[in-house]
Amino acid sequence: MLGPQCCENPPTLNPSCGEGSVQEIGGLKTYVIGPQDSKDAILLISDAFGYEAPKLRKIADKVAASGFLVLVPDFFYGDPAVHPDFDRQIWLKAHPVKKGCEDAKALISALKSKGISAVGAAGFCWGGMVVAKLAKFDCIKAAVVLHPGPITEDEINEVNCPISILGAEVDHYAPPEHVKRWGQILSAKPEIDSYVKIFPGVAHGWTTRYIDDNEFAVKSAQESHSDMLNWFVKHIK
Repeated sequence: MLGPQCCENPPTLNPSCGEGSVQEIGGLKTYVIGPQDSKDAILLISDAFGYEAPKLRKIADKVAASGFLVLVPDFFYGDPAVHPDFDRQIWLKAHPVKKGCEDAKALISALKSKGISAVGAAGFCWGGMVVAKLAKFDCIKAAVVLHPGPITEDEINEVNCPISILGAEVDHYAPPEHVKRWGQILSAKPEIDSYVKIFPGVAHGWTTRYIDDNEFAVKSAQESHSDMLNWFVKHIK
């Protein structure tokens, strides 16, 4: 099996990486890339390592190349989980998922006030939990959840927009049996388009913290990126 668990293989953050720029939107520092006149925006919500992770910005650049305005906000206000004395529980109390959802809604509102007409949201780990909460509101048109942290069946029941869930074969935060159950819940809601997929041979975090010289890991990550982009092309454009 390949791929790191949640706090393994942390990225080396780089505030200057990526082809976009950092702007302030909705009160948040945000990495922005893509055509400024686009009416379609994609919000990428990071895992605990934050918006300066180079591979996350690389994904943003890839999505933007398809014509979307892509935004990667700093939901942690300069406090990503990269400190040597990092304590997961203390950090999660300082950065609750509920606050992330509120901040995301405010940012989306700011985008729509500037003329954006359709917004999609994708989240990784912590960000996946935020997106699961966002998906019950009418502020986004489509959602993608990638190797999320814990999500409840009630939250899946409340999903109100097309949603794709991409899970890992090895993941103690979102075990495959949970992901399959979420798929069963969603399939019982035919009015909501859904797509659930479990990637074999990978573990939690494989989409953003793959090893560059591991061909299988890179291929699996790229497949997840393509699945995400295809979902947004289908439901946003």
